[in-house]
Amino acid sequence: MASNEPSPLSSEERRREILHLLDQKGRITVTELKTRFGVSAVTARSDLDALSANGALVRSHGGGIRQLTEGPDHPLRVRESIRHDEKTRIARAAVALLQPFESVLLGSGSTSAEVAGQIRRSSIENVTVITYALNIAARLADASNVSLVMVGGILRQVSSAFVGPHAEQVMRSLHADHCFLGTVGLDLDIGLTTLDIMEAQLNQLMIAAAREVTVLADSSKLGRRSLALIADLSKVQRVITDCAASPDDIDRLRQRGVQVIVV
Repeated sequence: MASNEPSPLSSEERRREILHLLDQKGRITVTELKTRFGVSAVTARSDLDALSANGALVRSHGGGIRQLTEGPDHPLRVRESIRHDEKTRIARAAVALLQPFESVLLGSGSTSAEVAGQIRRSSIENVTVITYALNIAARLADASNVSLVMVGGILRQVSSAFVGPHAEQVMRSLHADHCFLGTVGLDLDIGLTTLDIMEAQLNQLMIAAAREVTVLADSSKLGRRSLALIADLSKVQRVITDCAASPDDIDRLRQRGVQVIVV
């Protein structure tokens, strides 16, 4: 008796269908691929990894999303799912730099949000966290090991960040042991850049207020430029990035006197 079951798709056909789904939905999960195509989680991840390697999608935690461009400022909830494993490793390395009774200025962004989670779960005592990011303050509001300072201002909803003249006035009055700063782009010629001019101005004041500046930049940020300049590399003591970073980029950073931690 002839079977009514559809013939299994080849890997090429399956991956074309995945891209079609991404065009429609914007994102896809491993669980959805398993159900739709009747494949194992290993096969689903292999398909996503292959498409990511070709630049057709961006791997996210538990799935993939449509390839993003730098132009739009994507919501934080989307950015938090991209390169989640790398950001977790970077955040752990950043938190390992903190000592009891130290203070840290923590910028906005998905990697900084992961740092907040790692601080909350850490055993470090009496850490003061100063932030202008509402989502980070919410994560740390009831953390018993954290004294939280929230910098207010005008809420920039897409990044959950308070910016503007009031935030800048408060930042000028502060000092901290560390500044942990995420960035949209880290170009070795011009320095750190981000998408929002007002947030760049606030980041400049954070850098001026800190004893040490540590940039949190996964490998996708290296060699990129965005709209607004934050600072050149002379203001940075340390960069934490992931193991996919170009060895040439790492060497060039070290030649400029920047410590590089690769995770």
